[in-house]
Amino acid sequence: MYQVFVADLTISATNKTDPDQGKSHVVSSYSDLSVTLDMPSAKLRFFLVRGSPFLTCLTTSNTEISISTIHAILSFYSSNSLTKYTVKLNNNQTWLIYSSSPINMSHGLSSITSEGFSGIIRIAVLPDSDPKYEAILDRFSSCYPISGDVAFTKPFCLEYKWEKKGWGDLLMLAHPLHLKLLSSKDSEVTVLDDFKYNSVDGELVGVVGDSWVLKTDPVSVTWHSIKGIKEESYGEIVDALVKDVGGLDSSAITTTSSYFYGKLIARAARLALIAEEVSFLDVIPTIRKFLKETIEPWLEGTFAGNGFLHDDKWGGIVTKQGLTDSGADFGFGIYNDHHYHLGYFLYGIAVLAKFDLAWGRKYRSQAYSLMADFMNLGRRSNSNYTRLRCFDLYKLHSWAGGLTEFADGRNQESTSEAVNAYYSAALMGLAYGDTHLVATGSMLAALEIHAARTWWQVKEGDKLYTEDFTRENRVVGVLWASKRDSGLWFAPPEWKECRLGIQLLPLSPISEVLFSDVGFARELVNWTLPALGREGVGEGWKGFVYALEGIYDKEIALEKIKNLNGHDGGNTLTNLLWWIHSRGDEEEAGYGGKIGTLYLVACCHLESFILRKVVNKFLDESGKMVCPSRKSFSGEEGMPLKQDIAGEMSWDHLESTWDPHVCFCGLVSWFEQVLLQSLPLKTQEFL
Repeated sequence: MYQVFVADLTISATNKTDPDQGKSHVVSSYSDLSVTLDMPSAKLRFFLVRGSPFLTCLTTSNTEISISTIHAILSFYSSNSLTKYTVKLNNNQTWLIYSSSPINMSHGLSSITSEGFSGIIRIAVLPDSDPKYEAILDRFSSCYPISGDVAFTKPFCLEYKWEKKGWGDLLMLAHPLHLKLLSSKDSEVTVLDDFKYNSVDGELVGVVGDSWVLKTDPVSVTWHSIKGIKEESYGEIVDALVKDVGGLDSSAITTTSSYFYGKLIARAARLALIAEEVSFLDVIPTIRKFLKETIEPWLEGTFAGNGFLHDDKWGGIVTKQGLTDSGADFGFGIYNDHHYHLGYFLYGIAVLAKFDLAWGRKYRSQAYSLMADFMNLGRRSNSNYTRLRCFDLYKLHSWAGGLTEFADGRNQESTSEAVNAYYSAALMGLAYGDTHLVATGSMLAALEIHAARTWWQVKEGDKLYTEDFTRENRVVGVLWASKRDSGLWFAPPEWKECRLGIQLLPLSPISEVLFSDVGFARELVNWTLPALGREGVGEGWKGFVYALEGIYDKEIALEKIKNLNGHDGGNTLTNLLWWIHSRGDEEEAGYGGKIGTLYLVACCHLESFILRKVVNKFLDESGKMVCPSRKSFSGEEGMPLKQDIAGEMSWDHLESTWDPHVCFCGLVSWFEQVLLQSLPLKTQEFL
């Protein structure tokens, strides 16, 4: 399914002051939601602000405007004030041209020219050429945005802030996910339900207001399964666990690919957490040894054949292989798939730092560098890493494509690996007691999940895409900026098991949230199962299909999983058994259900109560919480709980300032790792 770009109108200047000037265009400024593009020789400045229904151009020095079209102009007329022109083309489009002061324009068969003009020009296409929308564009033509920033105001909340000029209210456009998350209680906005444009992303609806607040339901970032595992299932999992851990051998790894190596690291880290969840701790030392042997060479730069390097030009991390071969590591050297690869490494680092505090302290700076490559929130021009490399703050999901230009724009294939990246960063925040990282990672994971549900998961009867596309697909293969592909980079559309699997792997607790819609999981599995009869279907891909089937039919899925002869390189029998036995008693969920809300509401109240009781034991007489020793995190004795949060703080201040879920994540991690370990074993188990 395509949205083809057509250059309906092209704007330039006829009286260029210096046609031979070296740069035809210059990006003079940019922000989260905008780019200001200058054409110095033409004395034109374009404010390219995402979500604006108008193209806005500032002209200076008495510029003569030229507008050309590949179509024929059927009619052209102006208002009496000469501040508005209506242009009708032979492709059934109607364009409106507004000016901040009177401008004299004339036209030919396929061109429009003006006399010298200084001021603002705004151009918009009339939706469906329907005259009923013209009054709306007229009304909001005088207020224009020049930039837009995104503020991370509080957990699970984003705020769009547009800088505007002119007079009146600002009209912008919201895509379907914006409308789902837009909080009318926190935003002074008006949604114009009847004013809309069609796009490949769905209907773009008018919203009046220069500040939007977007709120997502909280996502639970947990080390273990959300619903837990019944004790009678432990034995089967432990049997598989012993075999899988027994097969860990760092010296036997032959791949030097940052992607496949990262998957092996995360695969082993899953075994450690499953062992902890089923109370079989005997294998953890072996796993910890394997994780150290596999992670440390990458962090120390001693890994033979590959490694991570910092690239000053683009402000990011590249691999040694990627420096000399743009196709190596799936294009990691040209910034493809950074969040995928690094997400796997962060998962392993988070787990190892959880189980080995001293190791975590030693490699903290390297760990945070890997995270910052794709999750830096800073805006400093001299930062080592660009701001949110992969995440698109307007679309509200990530792009996997890097520096390579494609006709269809940027692209992303696996939403689940994108979710895993931010989830892993949040887990690393838990391991290091960093509530800021927990909050940011959790929020980005939540937004990525919402986006996956909106644009990648195609439910029966959905109206977002065309009827034919919806009938033939239950999941998008590769999502492009202006196209939806059924096929994958590595597989044709008919390989439905790959299309399902690439949207599910790696299988972890966050997968429960990504596929919490049981009704859709059933649709997707039923759509996929016939493809498993094809000759040559990989056992690893079958495993993911059966895992999703286990959401609504545990017994059948369990038998299928036991009969598998192999697993994906990032998966194990242990992990599949953990998944099936932690499904609980699933109920059919309606489409569009809230993400993790019920679980979090219950847990946050319980966690808040328990945490208050625990934390009160460590308050001084003034009500401030001071850890007797913070050397494990700060390297200095007697430091506050976490200087990154707010220095010394009282419980009341913490509770009023931070989201309860995020407070709990950071504080309980500190409690667990610094205090709990000093208690008797029986007391630890009880707590």
